[in-house]
Amino acid sequence: MIIPKLPTNEAERLNEVKKYHLLDTLPEAQYDQITSLVASICDTPISLITLMDFNRIFFKSHFGVSITESPRDSSFCEYTIISQDEVFIVEDARKDIRFKGNPLIEEKGVVFYAGAPLINEKGFPLGSLCVYDVKPRVLTEKQINMLKLMAKQVVNLFELHLKNKRLLEIQQEQRLRNERLQSFAKVVSHDLKSPLANIPSLSQMLKEENKDSLPEESLLYLNYIEESTLTLKNYIDGMLQFYKSTELLDQQKNSISVVSLFEEIKEMLILNKTEFVFPTAPTTVHINKPAISQILLNLVDNAFKFNAGDGIKVQVTFFETTGFYIFTVGDNGMGIPIDKQDDIFEIFKTGGIKDRNGKEGTGIGLATVKNLVNKLGGEITLESEIGKGSIFTFTIKK
Repeated sequence: MIIPKLPTNEAERLNEVKKYHLLDTLPEAQYDQITSLVASICDTPISLITLMDFNRIFFKSHFGVSITESPRDSSFCEYTIISQDEVFIVEDARKDIRFKGNPLIEEKGVVFYAGAPLINEKGFPLGSLCVYDVKPRVLTEKQINMLKLMAKQVVNLFELHLKNKRLLEIQQEQRLRNERLQSFAKVVSHDLKSPLANIPSLSQMLKEENKDSLPEESLLYLNYIEESTLTLKNYIDGMLQFYKSTELLDQQKNSISVVSLFEEIKEMLILNKTEFVFPTAPTTVHINKPAISQILLNLVDNAFKFNAGDGIKVQVTFFETTGFYIFTVGDNGMGIPIDKQDDIFEIFKTGGIKDRNGKEGTGIGLATVKNLVNKLGGEITLESEIGKGSIFTFTIKK
């Protein structure tokens, strides 16, 4: 038996084999279907998809045999990866000096072999798609072409497996980063809330105790400190709400009255001088109530805050289709410029829009809304006209 020399780039080739993370993996249907098909096409009892490791041949798929690997030094596939032929063929191994004394012939009765190398995108032969028989055989041109074609399909599956694995790793890494970011944001936000709560109180105390001696400029500074503290508090509250919103998605769905849902929203928000209109027809829905409540609270609160008029009107509607619940929240407020409408759903983007008190929002509330709606299998859209108001429509998958 003649053992062929190792490829000159064997170290690099082994690294390529290992990077696919297919060695010692369980059988998979897509590979088994190929070996079954190739055995039928070539009319052979055995068909294998092999990966050539350091000192063994691993069978990613094995049709016609039960073993999952064999020694490399007695493998026909060793010749396949160094051969210049597109398909390495041994019609009768008993007459080939290279395989004299080979245990596959002596012990297993192998006579015929044909293998197409599995060459990856970098040009490295990883193994082979091969067929065996216990009697001499001559493949037709059609069979040879099909063997080459199916070998390329195997490599395509390898590449797809690698890309999916890398994508999964990226997703896991991103998930871990998000979890760390959420944890960091919660800790920082929580630790900042208590000191921030004290600043306005201390500022008020200073003004009260020194109201007769503080110059006008100092009073302006103290007022500025109070306003800045309130702005920072709103950002922190928004961040906590944004990161806690994902926890709402874990809540179970419950059957609730739509009317009672809207009434609770009205009670939770102090809507002074606001006409809050909602449907009163008795309707029951099966929804994640905490998540839907948070969405409605943010939208209704925004409709009130971003309305500079005296006769504020906020109207909520509800209807359903076969697969979705559909809510709308409309107002008669200041409206949103068309060139700002895409930005307002992105976190920290406000579009420069100011509320009824002349202050910009945090750019967190609507980002929270969009995140919840999307995670609940729905979408949110906006129709708005300057000076007439806005209508937010969101869907929730049943």
